[in-house]
Amino acid sequence: MRLGINLGYWGAGMDSDNLAVAQEADRLGYDVCWAAEAYGSDAPTVLAWVAAQTESIDVGSAILQIPARQPAMTAMTAATLDSLSGGRFRLGLGVSGPQVSEGWYGVTFDKPLSRTREYVEIVRRAMTRERLSYEGEHWTLPLPGGPGKPIKLTVHPQREHIPLYIAAIGPKNLEQTGEIADGALLIFPSADHLEETAIRHLRAGREKAGKTMDGFDVCPTVPLAVGDDVKGLADMFRPYTALYVGGMGSRKQNFYNQLARRMGYEQEAVEIQDKYLSGDKEGAAAAVPHELIDSTTLLGSVDRIADRMQAYAAAGVTTLTLAPAGFTLDERLAALRAGTEALERSGLA
Repeated sequence: MRLGINLGYWGAGMDSDNLAVAQEADRLGYDVCWAAEAYGSDAPTVLAWVAAQTESIDVGSAILQIPARQPAMTAMTAATLDSLSGGRFRLGLGVSGPQVSEGWYGVTFDKPLSRTREYVEIVRRAMTRERLSYEGEHWTLPLPGGPGKPIKLTVHPQREHIPLYIAAIGPKNLEQTGEIADGALLIFPSADHLEETAIRHLRAGREKAGKTMDGFDVCPTVPLAVGDDVKGLADMFRPYTALYVGGMGSRKQNFYNQLARRMGYEQEAVEIQDKYLSGDKEGAAAAVPHELIDSTTLLGSVDRIADRMQAYAAAGVTTLTLAPAGFTLDERLAALRAGTEALERSGLA
């Protein structure tokens, strides 16, 4: 099992620290450094900045939002980043959510599965550097009856095949991800529930495409905090968990809330959402069960974290992406080093 890091969103007040974290991860031999975007910083600019100041670690988008860009633009960005980084770019895609898609980008959040499938097909076709034409439900290239003509990408990516990941949570999206992608970006992964909530759906998609799970990258992001007080460490992540389970998306379309329910927290998920959407964010955070936080994070001593890494590997994780927590840069760097030590102690390195 390999290790990655997730820098989250740029512009949250830790930008210089994030670069230091990425550079330390590069020095320690971490496999990939992911950056996110929502409606603040964009991921490609951050990844170019990080790639220019690191040596060997891959840089990946977790995620580039599908409603934010036309697929041909994403192919251009991927090819450019792969070329500039010396073949170190990984393309992570996702549909975002209805509030951001419709409120920020003005793109109707409908038919996310077919939209994702077409998007991936166009991106991959464009990156072959053949003249681009496509006829689908959501995109037609060139537009009929106009001056447009099939054009080919002029930039040469460093590699013929840039690894493509999809952020997936729901069963149908997971199955399609297994079918059409090279890897899956997961969030709130519990090793005890990973088979039922994710792996079996990914496997079904791989089988539909006539493939096995061999070579497919199962890549969840897991917050990491090191210390003796596991409960106290877990409490650090209560607001984070409450935000996603309670307030991310609408009441009817909150994919993280639905995931918590599938993991057995049906009543708790309802309570967290009710409190969060009513404005009681502290109450929502207090309602998050300790077990939910502990099972979806890496907390405690290095030995405890090593044991949990073994559980993730046994569940089918191939790249464990860490989000090292800390109030200072030194604490985050110490957590990063602890992740490396834990992997070595687990025997998975």
